Amino acid sequence: MRTVNRRLVLATLAVALLATTAGCTMLFGGISDEALDESQSYDDLRDREADVAIEVESGSFISDGEFRAVYDLNDTEDLSLYRSTLYREEPLEVRAVRYWYPNGTELTGSELEVDQDRSSTDIRVPDGNGTLAITGPANQGRFYLPAYVEGSYEVILPPGYRSTNYLFGSVNPGGHEREVVDDQEHLRWEHVDSSLSIRYYLGRDVFIFAGVVLVVAAAGGAGVAYYYRKVKALEEKRKSMGLDVELEDDSGKGPPPGM
Repeated sequence: MRTVNRRLVLATLAVALLATTAGCTMLFGGISDEALDESQSYDDLRDREADVAIEVESGSFISDGEFRAVYDLNDTEDLSLYRSTLYREEPLEVRAVRYWYPNGTELTGSELEVDQDRSSTDIRVPDGNGTLAITGPANQGRFYLPAYVEGSYEVILPPGYRSTNYLFGSVNPGGHEREVVDDQEHLRWEHVDSSLSIRYYLGRDVFIFAGVVLVVAAAGGAGVAYYYRKVKALEEKRKSMGLDVELEDDSGKGPPPGM
């Protein structure tokens, strides 16, 4: 009987271990060839002068946006793509991966060595002097990305979005140039070796916020004026009914009789 129970326990543990391993394999099994080979256009970013050119595309109320990035690798054959969270580093989910040799020959993502684990997505290219392009997710209103490759950077925000208002926008690192071309804000750095962190907003949101503030301030002022008038009216009514009697000033008079 004990032998049967021991076998049952061992079998249960084996099944649990297989299920856990299978779950991890499904969760960290890498990126599919279909995702790596998705269609995407990078010609406009490849024409930029910066070593790294990134364009952020806005999302919607129900979905986040995405970004396209092109890297001149500058003698870099291995890239570890990740994003830092509060607790740990997580792999960057990429798709539509492309690589170009220095002579212009193109490879799709499935033709490269792409591995993904719990902390990063690792891409190895055949020539460190080529060019790599990726597409990845971007949060609505905020863009954060480590500098996987050092060099000059250019980030293009979605049309109509800005980062200049200190209440709604911010750009790190500093020392950048800003230019608006065709309603898109371009941010440029001569050299970046740390993470990019950009908060941006729709230009019309500033006017909406200012309008809301004015409406709230006007409503508050009207409320204060209304209650002030009510208090003054109540004071006048009490006076007319003789309920407010001012005490005479007895200062300077002598003590009561008999003192």
